[in-house]
Amino acid sequence: MSDTDLPSFLRRAERTLSLLDNWLDPRLSAPDWQAAQAWRYRRRPAGQRSLEPIARLDLIAYESLREVDTQKGRFARNLAQFAAGRMANNVLLSGARGTGKSSLVKAGLQAHAHEGLRLIEVDKADLVDLPDLVELVSERPERFVIFCDDLSFDEGEPGYKALKSVLDGTVAAHGDNVLVVATSNRRHLLPEYHSDNQSYTRGDDGELHPGEVVEEKISLSERFGLWISFYPFSQDEYLAIVAQWLRHFGLSNEAIEAARPEALVWAIERGSRSGRVAQQFARDHAGRGEHG
Repeated sequence: MSDTDLPSFLRRAERTLSLLDNWLDPRLSAPDWQAAQAWRYRRRPAGQRSLEPIARLDLIAYESLREVDTQKGRFARNLAQFAAGRMANNVLLSGARGTGKSSLVKAGLQAHAHEGLRLIEVDKADLVDLPDLVELVSERPERFVIFCDDLSFDEGEPGYKALKSVLDGTVAAHGDNVLVVATSNRRHLLPEYHSDNQSYTRGDDGELHPGEVVEEKISLSERFGLWISFYPFSQDEYLAIVAQWLRHFGLSNEAIEAARPEALVWAIERGSRSGRVAQQFARDHAGRGEHG
């Protein structure tokens, strides 16, 4: 190699080493925090990690959420405390599917984004990186909701321990700027089996005490300071949500009343009277344009 080729070789080698270093230990870099109100955390197959801005938010107002007034009130009060810099609790929204759990989180972001509230959505598979994410935002002036949607774990999944660790470390104290909010169809986030009952013991007074297996399964959900449960809607509640959506899509009161029998059949066919099913029926019914 000639002397003139050496500098060029060294530059190429330096670039190669830099790329190799990023591949072996990819750093999570901060995005342009002014670019969006919400982000998705992504880990690529090659190991690259990034926060991708969500350009078009599917937001909804608190007022648009029907038949969940108790749940809405508890969630909104806790989130308002957090957005204002006061003490608040990490939140687990659990229960029946399609009852507005995720919509409640979106409504909270819309209500407080102007105060500096931001949202980062993290998939279950990426929760192992949660400590790095918390560290990345820890010095920011904004308040961050780390949102895990439809969360549940199987035995031995690595994200379980990472989430437990972060919940222990970020239980709201004055000055913390991270709040974890998760939705799940499971109250305890882990599968429960009939064999788990064998770990219970009976005390001298006849009282049952959970064994280690059961204690471990409830230990994660217990780390959420606020539990909010959602229940299947009654027929009247379901029809009220159907009416709200049909009215949103421009139908008259007479057309809404006439659609009630069809809305009930729609729910029976799907085996659910959830808010999601009500919205799906309303979109189909209004989209057909048969209501005059």
